[in-house]
Amino acid sequence: MTDLELATHAALQAGDFLRAQFGKIAVVDEECHHDIKLALDKETQTMITDILLGAHPDDALYGEEGIAGNQSSSRQWIVDPIDGTVNFFYGIPHFCVSIALRIDGEIVVGVIHDPMVQETWTAEKGGLPLHNGQPISCSKRQTLEESILFVGCGKDGDALKTGMERFSRASLRARKMRMMGSAALGMAYIASGRLDAYVESRISLWDIAAGQLLVELAGGSVELTASPQDADAYSIVASNGIIPIHEIL
Repeated sequence: MTDLELATHAALQAGDFLRAQFGKIAVVDEECHHDIKLALDKETQTMITDILLGAHPDDALYGEEGIAGNQSSSRQWIVDPIDGTVNFFYGIPHFCVSIALRIDGEIVVGVIHDPMVQETWTAEKGGLPLHNGQPISCSKRQTLEESILFVGCGKDGDALKTGMERFSRASLRARKMRMMGSAALGMAYIASGRLDAYVESRISLWDIAAGQLLVELAGGSVELTASPQDADAYSIVASNGIIPIHEIL
């Protein structure tokens, strides 16, 4: 089984599990003002870890729910078991499983799976980005006025302030604005031409690793700026590579 096949298998297995649990009462492990951690997050990451490291026990795994495997390995799986946990908890069917593989610091495989809509995006360095097995590409829209933009607002005060200011500026220019609750699906939608850009001042690597490869292979651009305060966090500007997204930043 290739790395892409393995990642896809893990994402589909995790997605089947989450789909079966959707709508049931979920146990909350941790709750704060802007976020929720579910027992299902950990259970799903454990399932994914068992599949990935079961096939490659010497690999490293870096996920939202912790690390596993050989952390000195040049091969690192980057996992978000439920991107959109709050949506899941509130019964909003917009969440996904995101799995990427980074080798020697470069993302080479990415899989994003939406278990509720049964959509799977796959990407492998040197290959075509696919949606349910069919090639995809970013939109060719050229102006903000014809674009749909996804703006995230983060969870701390500074990120929220920046996000709301951007949302306000962009609302005056874009055709439509969206805040959807899943960065990974936002990236997959850009790669599919459904959205034209996504910006957020603070996002974690596991949220956007697979999506970065998808967008870039689909002809778009992704700019990441590491946070000086948190090694796991970045600001992101992703787009179809055509629209002048920086005009509203």
